[in-house]
Order: sequence, then C-alpha cells, then structure tokens
Amino acid sequence: MCRMLIAGIGLMAATLPLSAAGASPLSINEASAEELTEINGVGDVLAQRIVAYRKEQGGFDKLSQLTEVKGIGEQTLADMKDSIALK
Repeated sequence: MCRMLIAGIGLMAATLPLSAAGASPLSINEASAEELTEINGVGDVLAQRIVAYRKEQGGFDKLSQLTEVKGIGEQTLADMKDSIALK
C-alpha cells in the first residue's frame, strides 16, 4: 500500500508543471522547445516562438524580453517567472 502511494505521488509530480512540481527553473536560453512546454501556460506554438526569437535575437538578456515574443504578455510572464531563468 505504501509503495503504491509513493509511486502515485511520484507520477503526479512528474505530470505537474515545473512551478507546481517544485523543479529547478528552466533556462529560456538553453531549453529545447519540448522542454519549454513543461512550463505552465507554454504550449507547442509558444515554445517554438520562444526558440525562434532566441535564434533571431541571440538569446534573452533579461526575462522581461519574453514579452517581445508574440503571445507572451505581462500576465503570462508573471505566471512563468518562478519556472524560468536566464542561466
């Protein structure tokens, strides 16, 4: 019974967004599009836009630059802040 409970908790944590799972912040300058989709509120399209912006502009110097990516406004950035880093 105890093993099943522990396994269930592990499975839940694996399916939670990064901020909810308590994982380390993800580098927006290094993460793949697939990894970026692990951030709460970032789907496939937005992840591809982040990667494209990063390639075109040479990366992000500050987190607030994410608002220059189509589909990311102040609220989306605020929702993402605990899950991302520049690294």
